[in-house]
Amino acid sequence: MNQYYKLLSVVLVIAVLFVTGCSEQTQTQKDDGNITVAVSILPQAEFVEQIGGEKVNTIVMIPPGANPATHEPTSGQLRDLSNALMYAKLGSGLPFERSWMNKISSVNDEMLIVNSSDGITIRNNDPHVWTSPENAKTMVENIYEGLIQVDPENKDYYSQNKDKYIQKLDELDFYINNTLSEYENQSFMVYHPTWGYFAQEYGLDMIPVESEGKEPSAKELQQLVDIAKKKNISVIYVQEQFSTSSAESIANEVNGKVVTLDPLAKDYVSNLRNVSEVFAENFNQ
Repeated sequence: MNQYYKLLSVVLVIAVLFVTGCSEQTQTQKDDGNITVAVSILPQAEFVEQIGGEKVNTIVMIPPGANPATHEPTSGQLRDLSNALMYAKLGSGLPFERSWMNKISSVNDEMLIVNSSDGITIRNNDPHVWTSPENAKTMVENIYEGLIQVDPENKDYYSQNKDKYIQKLDELDFYINNTLSEYENQSFMVYHPTWGYFAQEYGLDMIPVESEGKEPSAKELQQLVDIAKKKNISVIYVQEQFSTSSAESIANEVNGKVVTLDPLAKDYVSNLRNVSEVFAENFNQ
């Protein structure tokens, strides 16, 4: 019997040490000097990190290459949200958020939910607001307001970083305007209608291949081929998160090509500079 109690005592001591160690590890993770901010897409992570600098850690719910319309968060991602002080949702009707935002909010009752698109006019239920640098500036301001709410002690630091990044976005806007100024009203065809806000901002005409997530029928595909021929469109733009078969069919019919653009790239400024250059290059063909 004495051996039994000795063994029980040892087991209890080990259990206490294990729990204490886990608790200390969790506390260390929370007290590393940074705050954790979760976002839905990579461009938002860029905005958070540009404002928050070395004082923030980010969690991105939709990883590179994942489809925002079908992606489901992993149990690990949901578990990580328990340490987040803030979630910057896109707030523009992204399918991922429509499906999962209630669940995400319930994981951590103390997590501040910030609507990144507050103040942005959503057009035709199009969630891709971030493709416009002007909208991006609004998103940066909204994220900044959230950061100073959860971490007011570093308001000045965040404010300085935010102003610097807004200046970079202004410079980006100037660059894109110069790059595309001679192509006003030029039409381009894209499989998934990601670039509507970009097109509106810079005077371009976007023609989507798929509508409301649906592949075009044979009749609709032929109509798109006819439009492409009429408007001298020889490039069909795609992105890696979606099928390219319909785009390739149209490109074959017009003796054109398929070109990949990534609206979800993290390095927002350099990516949109590249996008404008790709458009300009192909408009000249």
